[in-house]
Amino acid sequence: MKKLIQGKERKVLSIALIVVGLGIVVYGISVILIKNKSADKKSLSIIEYRNSQYGFSFSLPESWKGYSIVEDKWKGSTLSSGVTVEQGPIILIRHPQWTSANPRQDIPIMIFSLNQWSSLQLEQFHIGAAPFGPQELGRNGNYVFALPARYNYAFPTGFEEVEQILENNPLQAF
Repeated sequence: MKKLIQGKERKVLSIALIVVGLGIVVYGISVILIKNKSADKKSLSIIEYRNSQYGFSFSLPESWKGYSIVEDKWKGSTLSSGVTVEQGPIILIRHPQWTSANPRQDIPIMIFSLNQWSSLQLEQFHIGAAPFGPQELGRNGNYVFALPARYNYAFPTGFEEVEQILENNPLQAF
């Protein structure tokens, strides 16, 4: 009888050790995955451009440390006469290695009032020669933030990096 109990105890003890061991392995793997995910996120968004005037932030990789901001205007024209009927700000986030001798792809962010965006969607005006309009990146209660159509048509140096940055939805409106 004593041997029978010891046999059952061994089985229970063995099963308990296996369960504990598996738990430790699963915990270890989850810790590694969380650390890797956190490291990936940090490498993709270490630097943040914050614009309190329009209410958005934009995450940039570490390679953009020292970026600059260029402010310009977009213009919207009527389809029939080509007369400018709307305009608004466009912010270019410029890579720190950009020079006039070796320009790199900027990250352009067009800013529309909600009314301008509605008018654009209703084709009351157009921007540029592309057969399609800007792509919405985000919005808040006052503005729509958009990427110009064919912003990278010339494929300048760094366009692939900008496309990769944009794939991660870096714009956050507030």
